[in-house]
Amino acid sequence: MTNKATQEAALAANETKTEEGVEVVTLDYPIKRGETEIKSVSLRKPLAGQLRGIKLGELLNLDVGSVQLLLPRITAPTLLAHEVAQLDPADLTELSIKVASFFARKSIRAEYLTA
Repeated sequence: MTNKATQEAALAANETKTEEGVEVVTLDYPIKRGETEIKSVSLRKPLAGQLRGIKLGELLNLDVGSVQLLLPRITAPTLLAHEVAQLDPADLTELSIKVASFFARKSIRAEYLTA
């Protein structure tokens, strides 16, 4: 089984272990890009430079415009601005919550994840 097939199988089983600073979100409504379907998206914890031009308060309040501006900078595969704008609201909300969780301190995240 190839690495990609193994990763997809783990995602399908919802058992993917991610590295610190990376979150994987399985989309309810996959994104169609040509012949390809994007079924899951990895989010990297943003660095200060990737937050340029974004108001942190708005981002933490899950402001759609702020999240739409950030997602193309931190997603793998890289989502294009028009793809982010066409996300299902449930998928956008899940991605937004994961983004906001990156701003919590490590100790608080650990408590939250084990609660």
